Amino acid sequence: MSFTLPLGEAEISVSLPDCDVTVADPPGGETVDVRGAAERAVVDPHGLKLARLADPDDLVTVVVTDVTRATPDDVLVDVLLGELERAGVPREQVTVLIGLGLHRPMTDDEIEAGLGEHADLATNHDPEDTVQVGTVDDCPVEVHERVADADLVVSTGMVEPHQYAGFSGGAKTVAIGAGSESLIRYTHGPEMLANEGVRLGRVAENSFREAVDRAGDEIGLDFCLNVTHGPSGFLGASAGQPREVVGDLAAVGREALSVPVSQDYDAVIAGVGAPKDANLYQTTRAATYVVLGDRNPLRAGGRVVIPAVLPEGAGEGTGERRFYDRLGGAESADALYEEMRAGYEPGAQRAFVVARALRDHDVYVTDSQHPGIVEDCLMHARESVAEAVDPGSDVLVVPDALNTLLVESDD
Repeated sequence: MSFTLPLGEAEISVSLPDCDVTVADPPGGETVDVRGAAERAVVDPHGLKLARLADPDDLVTVVVTDVTRATPDDVLVDVLLGELERAGVPREQVTVLIGLGLHRPMTDDEIEAGLGEHADLATNHDPEDTVQVGTVDDCPVEVHERVADADLVVSTGMVEPHQYAGFSGGAKTVAIGAGSESLIRYTHGPEMLANEGVRLGRVAENSFREAVDRAGDEIGLDFCLNVTHGPSGFLGASAGQPREVVGDLAAVGREALSVPVSQDYDAVIAGVGAPKDANLYQTTRAATYVVLGDRNPLRAGGRVVIPAVLPEGAGEGTGERRFYDRLGGAESADALYEEMRAGYEPGAQRAFVVARALRDHDVYVTDSQHPGIVEDCLMHARESVAEAVDPGSDVLVVPDALNTLLVESDD
């Protein structure tokens, strides 16, 4: 059987004639024009309209996602600026802050590509340039001073499956993206990630999501405009109060992205594509989403195979470097997992969850520009997907692994 998978900005065709292949295609949903959906959302938000919240004298900070998210920030920021203009807020009183968290700064070209005509308003977040605005569970909540000093705080976001938050978006763009290491250390630490409710696709009774939402309250996030998407495009937009926005779009996403699994497989081939396959840090989300999701579809000893370009190697940000240092310096997945249960520095949490997955399953990364880095990190590098799959295997193909929820079948 032949099938296609994303690889960077392109696609590759894969043929596994000696294997029994099943493709996990999410049901998807009816796609929408993202600008039209965003405009309708801000007109009918959860809570007060943005124009009612804004005052002509306000200094406004809009926190947006970074290059690791496929959020249409150029469109969302344009819609938000239109609403602010109608409220009498001049454009020069608006700052667009790129919510990097501990990822690398975006380049000028990336900012222009992401924000279009509004790139001139943008500045990269610096986690060292933060001030404390409150606490969550005795953890300091610190945020970029452009956010702390703003009269009105607005954010964009993509509500998509997330390993810890259940679904991303909402207050996470501000609390994590524009925050400091303190909240990242707390929310991404081993004690938090060990909680039963902290899992992919789950928002309710999720202590990670609850902590991020409370941090958003401390920061004073006034209004957010988020979107969600499926296999064929954007499925909807929602605006207003962050919790309601996430709940609204997570319900849409869960229905559109869930695929029931009724059997176990020898291998799962997990597609990623751009922008997530730029580095190994982001690419390994595919492995942990498969293995640590609602339904692990692999047999004991089964493997995950991920085609990924990896032009940035392991990744260039602080978190990505810590991820590489931990995995690259480990003797084994078991040893690393036990070591990291005692604690780790912010950003290294991805190494922790990857080690957790690697204890039970091998991960193969194919088609990459940096096979040596893959091998350094306790994983296996191969030139092609076909080379990473044993003949005669039962194979599950998940073409868009980061936007597919594998769930237990009712059968």
